[in-house]
Amino acid sequence: MALSGLNLDARTLSGAAPVSLARVDRSQWARAARVVREGAGRIVALWGSDNRDRNATFSVYAAYAIRSGLVVLELPVPAAAPAYPTIAEVFPGALRMQRALHDLLGVAAEGASDRRQWLRHGAWRADEFPLRRDFDAHARRENAPDNYPFVRVEGDGVHEIPVGPIHAGIIEPGHFRFSVVGEKVLRLEARLGYTHKGIDRRFGDFEIATGHRLAGRLSGDSTVALAWAYAQAAESLLGLEPPARAVWIRALMLERERVANHLGDLGALGNDAALSFALSQFMRLKEDWLRMSHTAFGHRFMMDGVVPGGVEADLRDDMREPLMRQADSVEREVRRFQDVFDEHSGLQDRFITAGRVTQELARALGLAGLAGRASGQAFDLRCDFPWAPYDKLGVKKVVHTNGDVAARVKVRFDELYEALRLVREILAGLPAGAARVALPYAAPGAMGFGWVEGWRGETLVALEAGENNRIRRCHAHDPSWQAWPVLEHAVIGNIVPDFPLINKSFNLSYSGEDC
Repeated sequence: MALSGLNLDARTLSGAAPVSLARVDRSQWARAARVVREGAGRIVALWGSDNRDRNATFSVYAAYAIRSGLVVLELPVPAAAPAYPTIAEVFPGALRMQRALHDLLGVAAEGASDRRQWLRHGAWRADEFPLRRDFDAHARRENAPDNYPFVRVEGDGVHEIPVGPIHAGIIEPGHFRFSVVGEKVLRLEARLGYTHKGIDRRFGDFEIATGHRLAGRLSGDSTVALAWAYAQAAESLLGLEPPARAVWIRALMLERERVANHLGDLGALGNDAALSFALSQFMRLKEDWLRMSHTAFGHRFMMDGVVPGGVEADLRDDMREPLMRQADSVEREVRRFQDVFDEHSGLQDRFITAGRVTQELARALGLAGLAGRASGQAFDLRCDFPWAPYDKLGVKKVVHTNGDVAARVKVRFDELYEALRLVREILAGLPAGAARVALPYAAPGAMGFGWVEGWRGETLVALEAGENNRIRRCHAHDPSWQAWPVLEHAVIGNIVPDFPLINKSFNLSYSGEDC
């Protein structure tokens, strides 16, 4: 395979989107990052694996989105010298992934500008690495909180405002360190990792057939997207094609997940700009939507509904009409509420220009997904690499260019309408047939990848089979990894009271990064 002039010995894997896997050496690793950047590609994920039981090496993987699909590069790293060339100078969004990789696996990025700990938080010793196969997960350890070296901003009138990690609400923990003059923000630095759950290691306790349950709990608001990405990865390594009816039902669940989150965020955004009416009305619609999901799929968030080989339960015929009617009803009400948003001068005054992310900044930091499309980054896997059934649905890509809170709100409204259209199209075209097939035996060492456009952005799952149908290694990636650093830039120059509004306009996952 040729990657824009870089010749790689790669193999193409079957799956929903075009995926190629290639093993590279150090020089190819560094050069590939530059070639991808020059070709307007972006990094999707970075992770590692302990292969010392096989060949005395670690492996570092980088997944890149390029014009032809997803290319995954594997760099073997000698166990005696566990280091690899940094790619963060080319893709700044990889910096925190590199830091997390070192915390978990003990493989360092040579030449990285920032090598501070990211996920460690004093939960294990400095010479221990949880993703190494000789790590004793049952050993008793004292949790010794570390003194994290935040970057300090010096100057006349500059002071710091620390917020979190414990917040006055039910959101997950994250620490935000504001450097301000008066109310104007000069710098924001976030620290996450407080909800690190050890999911990558926990996958090793699951079989291929059941790992979707853990993937779907990485970030609860994206459970369908993550479970579908896992199912794609499992079906890829198994060489399995799921039934047509199953993938249509999966798409129905994914679009319902998209609608639910957009409804909740639009209400919260109105509330953060002092329009409490929006919160009550949108949350009323969201609650009805979630209740209908429970009726149709057995769970408000449709958790565990997507499984390798199909779906857990078929959609009853008597549910199609109620689901169709609800989509019509929600669209009518949301359009009325959008008129209120558009005509409310106080609301628009808060939204317009707040938290602006220019197209240049979004491109430089690799911002994709909903927030990226609000800043002119026209990436949507449902359109760019449409897998079944999206290849038959003609998804309309929603892109705006202003990059402020107003643009992210507009993207939500437009994507909500498109998702409601897709719900109706899926229900009208749902094919007959089986909703699930049995899984064949997984060959040890087989790899598969899943790549799905969730409501927040693109989710990736990389899966490797072990012995006896068990998981050897699985890495699930939430799009919040790329977006959290962008939020830090978006708030610069704004006033402190606008941070909750700007933050909510992204609505990133703490849990998704703290996996």
